[in-house]
Amino acid sequence: MLKLRAIGRKRVSASDVAIDAFVYSVLLIVFFCSVYPLFLAIIMSFNEGLDAQLGGIYFWPRKFTLQNYINIFSDDTWLKSMGISLARTVAGTFCTVLFTAIVSYGLSHRNLIGRKIYISLVIFAMYFSGGIIPYYTVLRSLGLLDKFIVYIIPMMLNLFYVLVAISFFQGIPDEMEEAARVDGAGELRIFFIIIIPMATPLLATIAIFVSVQHWNSWYDAAFYVRNQNLMPLAYRMMAVIKRSDLNNISAQSAMAASTVRVTPLSVQMAAMTIAVLPIISVYPFFQRYIITGITIGSVKG
Repeated sequence: MLKLRAIGRKRVSASDVAIDAFVYSVLLIVFFCSVYPLFLAIIMSFNEGLDAQLGGIYFWPRKFTLQNYINIFSDDTWLKSMGISLARTVAGTFCTVLFTAIVSYGLSHRNLIGRKIYISLVIFAMYFSGGIIPYYTVLRSLGLLDKFIVYIIPMMLNLFYVLVAISFFQGIPDEMEEAARVDGAGELRIFFIIIIPMATPLLATIAIFVSVQHWNSWYDAAFYVRNQNLMPLAYRMMAVIKRSDLNNISAQSAMAASTVRVTPLSVQMAAMTIAVLPIISVYPFFQRYIITGITIGSVKG
């Protein structure tokens, strides 16, 4: 019995210990460099803005305050922006995942007439675009400018995800669809009852990436929307970065700034914390799908 235990034990050399120590040290450094900026932003959001400008805040607030968050939640413009970001994220993610799945499933059938042409067009469109001016002209001709749907319709189909999903759908045995047709199921029933549940890991992976893209997007608002009531949270944060004072946030926030010593940077930190929290809260529920979805949806040779 003692001999078996001795054999079962793995002998660790000094070089193995040194290598492990080096690897874990590098991982700790990478982890610290990745997490600390977010941690510092949260700390700054709970500190008085004018006091934070003096520096020396590293691990906890020096002058704790909730006024930065009060300024945001008492300002209608910030609340509307949060609602716009939430609405476009939910609607945009649902539409993108649905249409990506539908198009990918159709293109995955090898007996589709003109399939090679369609896939060639998808690949070409993914690598080449007409530029921002023709794109703006198309949006104007479609009547999408300065409307909420300008956030949704142009992003309803992601060509990269289409190619990944095509590879996944091709891996589903044809016998499953044939068996369903024998039982009298139509194409829509096969798609929603059989295909979609099997593609849950892939679609969940696409959903998390698309939702982050929608939540953090400000570029489309800057170029295609003028109505201030349609500006998302990310655009408001970009606007705060470019401001030198709080006068443009709202009259109410500006009046508060003179008494509670907040600054544009402290408000920005609070807004960034609010923007990051939903993604951090949702990500753990999708984490188990990420690696699985990327692996099973990888492009095959």
